[in-house]
Parts: sequence; structure tokens; C-alpha cells
Amino acid sequence: MNNAGDKIKIAVLGTRGFPDVQGGIEAHCENLYPYLVQKGCEVTVFTRRPYVNPEINFFQGIKLISLSCPRNKFLEAIVHTFKGVLAARRIRPDILHIHGIGPSLFAPFARALGMKVVVTHHGPDYKRKKWSRPAKTFLKFCERMGMKFANEIIAIAGNISDDVRQKFGRDTAIIPNGVEIPFPADTEETLQKYSLEKKRYILAVGRFVPEKGFHDLIEAFIRLQVEGRKSEAEKWKLAIVGSADHEDKYSLDLKANADKYNDIVLTGFLTGRSLQELYSHAGIFVLPSYFEGLPIVLLEAMSYGLSCIAGDIPANRCVELDDGRYFPAGDINTLTQRLNKFINKPFSGEEKKKQIGVIAERYNWDKIADRTLSVYRAT
Repeated sequence: MNNAGDKIKIAVLGTRGFPDVQGGIEAHCENLYPYLVQKGCEVTVFTRRPYVNPEINFFQGIKLISLSCPRNKFLEAIVHTFKGVLAARRIRPDILHIHGIGPSLFAPFARALGMKVVVTHHGPDYKRKKWSRPAKTFLKFCERMGMKFANEIIAIAGNISDDVRQKFGRDTAIIPNGVEIPFPADTEETLQKYSLEKKRYILAVGRFVPEKGFHDLIEAFIRLQVEGRKSEAEKWKLAIVGSADHEDKYSLDLKANADKYNDIVLTGFLTGRSLQELYSHAGIFVLPSYFEGLPIVLLEAMSYGLSCIAGDIPANRCVELDDGRYFPAGDINTLTQRLNKFINKPFSGEEKKKQIGVIAERYNWDKIADRTLSVYRAT
């Protein structure tokens, strides 16, 4: 569509917004678009006003425009994306980039208004436990509209690409999530705040929704201590970083259960230095998910050189941990065994170095931005 030297004007929908908004798509967009700005793109992101500070109009060269929408898990994406398509039409972008299958419902509407549309498929959201059967059916319809009417499709993992090809006969560009290789924190203020000891806590990060499996992790941690797996385990704590976007019975029950135990710490949603400290000093990172697209939190944990354990699902398998570090999602007995094993088997310096090297090579945001730009130019 453009010559290699032309500036491409991009409008973005599907994210709640950024900076510092909880969520995988949010982290993806917050990291990706500054690189695209550096590569000469003009980027406007339409954010959801309930989640962002509407007075922040620019972030690292990206124009942020907040649009009102209800803070409601059933309506907010639909209302916001409809408004966003109309708002995007007024700025006449070269590309409208829609993230997620729910918002991709409006791909045909955007095409009818004359826009070229790129959809990034971050995973089949209808597999999330939080959705009712009617909601799952609706999300499948949204996916169909996005996959049928997008000019180009990006999938964040190979298994998602295979699924799109099988169901819709469309080829996709496979462009994963990325991660910045961090400088580990040498401070411990956050550990002190939550009474955590360096290398003596299990870390988990994510939203309080059923598919993240934090209820399983809490149960496994309790078993680890109650079943008398002493020596190391009794000295450890469990720290879960995150919160619920929409408070419900699941999130309330999760908090109530965790509050019964002194060795379980719920920090709430954290960013910046506080989160960096917790990643830097954790002994083990666990992602007990039943469903993921391509888990940025797991990539982040690996970039810190952490010993990681993850649910055995296709998205987590894409990250390619050693086989012994996976457990069947929902299998609390096996998760308990994995925790006990790796508490008593610290990561070696060589293992850390190798893991960080793999992450730096495969999940580099600069390379990811180049590949995304190639998709834009081909649209």
C-alpha cells in the first residue's frame, strides 16, 4: 500500500489503554507501538476512559484518545469499538489495527467505511471460563467477522494461526508477544512491605479470573505445607500479583480463601519498580492457566531468569520450557509435586543465562515491530 519510505498512519482499537493498565493486550500495545513510532509510523490509540487517565494525551510519541464506555465485561468492548471505528474514520488512517476477536466484530463495518483493517488474533476468548454459553457463541461470531473481513491477520502464536487456517481458510502472519530484557532490581522495599524473603516465595501474576487457575495454585501451595513437605517448603510464601477488572463471586472467593493463610500474599495490581522487585527476587514463577494467547507474564518471568512452572496448554507450550516444568492444567496433585521439586532444585546460573538468551532472541520487540510494519506495508 505504501512505499518503504512513506509514513503510515495507524489507528488502534481493542485495548483498554495504557500506560499501566492490567492485561495482555494492554501490555502488548504499550510495548509495540513506541517501536512503530520510532520506525516512522503515526499512531493513534483509542482507549477506554474508565481505565485510563484521560488527561494523558501522548505516550512515547503515541497519541491517546479516550472514549467513554460502560465498565461492563459484556458491553464495554462493543460500545467502545463501535465508537472507535467512527472516531478512526474521522482521522482517515492508512490502517485500522484491531486487537482481539471481540472487537473484530466491527471489521466489516470499518471496511464498509473504506478503511483497511489488520486484526491481531490474541487467542480464542470464547474458551475463557468466565463467559456464558450465549457469550461464547457471540464471541465465535465476532471471530468469524474479523477473520473473514480483515485485510490481513496477525496471530500471536502458531497454534492460533493453525486454527484460523483450519476454520476460515486464511493465512496469517505469526508475530508473537515480546519482552524487554530487564535489569534486575537490587532494592527490596516491596518485599519488606509484604513480608517476603528474597528467593523464598512463589510468584504468580495475572487477572483474577477462573481461567488463570490461581485457585488451583492456592490449593497446591496449601497442600505443599500441610502434607509435611518440610525442609524448604515451610519457609516459603506465595505472592499473587493482580486483581479483577470486574469484581465477581470468583474474585471475591479467591481473596477470601487467600486471607485465611498468613503465607499467602495478594498484592493487588502492581507495575513499575514494585513489580520489578517481585520478579527479581522470586524463587519460582508459576502460571497455572487453563487458557492463554501467548502469555506475556511467562515471557517476563523467563526474561528475569526465573525458574518457571506452567500449565500444559498449547499457548504455554509455545514458550518451550523443559517438559518437566509443565503440569496438566487443573491437576493440583501434579502442581504440588512440581512446586516441591523446584523449591528444592534452584535454577543454576547457566540455566538462567541460557533462558534469558532464548527470550532475547525470540521475543525481541524491535524485531516484532519490523514484522508488524511489513504486514502494514503489504495491506
